[in-house]
Amino acid sequence: MAFVPSTNLRKGQAIKVNGELGLILELEHRTPGNLNGFVQVIMRSFNSGKSKDFRFNASEKVDVIEVDRQKLEFSYSDNTGFHFMNPETYETTTMPGNLVDDLKDMLIENLQVEVLFIENNPVSLDLPPSIIMEVKEAPEGVKGDSANNVQKAVTLITGKIVQAPLFIKTGDKLIIDSRTGKYMGRA
Repeated sequence: MAFVPSTNLRKGQAIKVNGELGLILELEHRTPGNLNGFVQVIMRSFNSGKSKDFRFNASEKVDVIEVDRQKLEFSYSDNTGFHFMNPETYETTTMPGNLVDDLKDMLIENLQVEVLFIENNPVSLDLPPSIIMEVKEAPEGVKGDSANNVQKAVTLITGKIVQAPLFIKTGDKLIIDSRTGKYMGRA
């Protein structure tokens, strides 16, 4: 842990504010007219997962937490949590369900993700921008349904349901945007 001036904060750093750990999502340096400058920060809490706004005076010191980012591969999930393996050391890291819940339907076996560690504890998970997933179930397109951009609901191998064009069939591999969860194209 190191205290740094608020003007030296950067996006992506982990900080501790009022006893709560979080990741800086956005920040803006402001100097309004003849008033003292300040730094406006939007931080996502590791405990609650919610975003909060903080304002620091330009001269204020902020507690920056040392973090470790590791590329891990998703192995499997069970009732104890989600298990990831380091491909270099073969060590397994287990993340509790509450840290992964929003992303669980995007996790496929051997998917490489970035895990953020604080004091050797996993606190956050980042997916690659797009993921290739197989279609588990796709209803047949209705003949004559060829108006512009008609889509149907298809079920992916993880159970996630996405809207895709009528020509998509069971077994096709699709490119899914991991941020929005939407269909991008065929792989």
